[in-house]
Amino acid sequence: MDNIKILNQTPTEIEFEIEDESHGVCNALRHILMQDEDVEYAVYNIDHPLTGKPIMTIKTTGADPKKALKKAAEQLKEDSESFKQLIEENL
Repeated sequence: MDNIKILNQTPTEIEFEIEDESHGVCNALRHILMQDEDVEYAVYNIDHPLTGKPIMTIKTTGADPKKALKKAAEQLKEDSESFKQLIEENL
């Protein structure tokens, strides 16, 4: 995770910056995080569409926000692989 810089962290909240990512990845990650019952909210912002770096905040109801992020990242990876396989099988 060389491209993630933690900006703020508490036991139930984490704010981090993501290098070299776009709305696509951030929005997909946010969507998966919001399906987690331990996540109170997950939001991100990109100040400038061409030069801005996404800053994401995850707030949990008591769970470790880093664990929620890792779990969501694994789910996103699995979903991406499944989608890739679906495309390869049908094209």
